[in-house]
Amino acid sequence: MKIRGQRECQSCGHRWSYYETGSVACPACESLRSVGVDERRLHTDSPATLDLSPYRTAWAEDRLADAADDCKSDLREYVRKRGFVDGGSLRPIDDAFLAAHELLQVMDLYGRARNPSDDDERYLLALLRGVDEGERPAPEAVSPAWTEARGLAYANAVDDYRRDVNQWLDDHPDPEARRTLGTVHERVKRVRALQGDVSPTEAESLVRAAREVGRYLMEGEESALAAAHERLA
Repeated sequence: MKIRGQRECQSCGHRWSYYETGSVACPACESLRSVGVDERRLHTDSPATLDLSPYRTAWAEDRLADAADDCKSDLREYVRKRGFVDGGSLRPIDDAFLAAHELLQVMDLYGRARNPSDDDERYLLALLRGVDEGERPAPEAVSPAWTEARGLAYANAVDDYRRDVNQWLDDHPDPEARRTLGTVHERVKRVRALQGDVSPTEAESLVRAAREVGRYLMEGEESALAAAHERLA
């Protein structure tokens, strides 16, 4: 939605950025009496943090399965708050967002798994360690048991990004970029129809195509859009 990012407190006069706090309450005096003082801009992001340390502890104590629902709840809240237009400026899809989506899918499977292998456990731990640091495992590191989780996760993450970019394009028209995003959406639908059952390489290619469209729009790099076309052909 479009909002006024700069706010001024009517009680104490303090000014702050709503984009940074996500709140109309004055950070200086906590008054709720504030007004926007600049023009409205598209903003889809909200302040979001993710602390997975309780679940790393649960894994170490062999009780992660019991904490799976809480972990999924925290991950859903994180990805729900995240967006890619910040005060009118388009942002790239980042590794933290991708990894959070993947861990959400893996935790869903883990909560129902009867006998995960040691490799499955190690991969899950790698995600738990990396997500809140903005890191994600490479495609070749994906445990076979979690391949579908990665495919579905990346399709969902890319579609979230696509929706934000399409909103941004309403104010910055680019027919070729919008058409390319339409092709991205068709790939997303295919992966979802397969319940994520695609190779990690194919899932990674979908992410790269979305990033290339974003780079083209943010930096005007024509070669990035050409690369996305080639990747999606």
